[in-house]
Amino acid sequence: MHFILVTYDIENDRRRTKIHKILSNFGTAVQYSVFECFISEEDFEELRKKLRKQMDPKHPDDSIRYYILCRSCVEKVLIDGNRDFRIDGPFIIT
Repeated sequence: MHFILVTYDIENDRRRTKIHKILSNFGTAVQYSVFECFISEEDFEELRKKLRKQMDPKHPDDSIRYYILCRSCVEKVLIDGNRDFRIDGPFIIT
């Protein structure tokens, strides 16, 4: 399993909403355009494939970024506020 932080900046409202819905099936929204995903390698490839289909090459400023965090990085996550942060399960350190 991998912990992946996914962020996106999509200009078009319709495509942005589709991307948000896709990501909702793979992770947890922590801000509107930021998701925390604790997923397998296979699910990650499926996620990227689905998200790439939503990208429009006519919008060069659109982007989706994937930050793959190792276990020690995840253990150092700091949060101010009321939302809990918990990861259950084993990690594959990449």
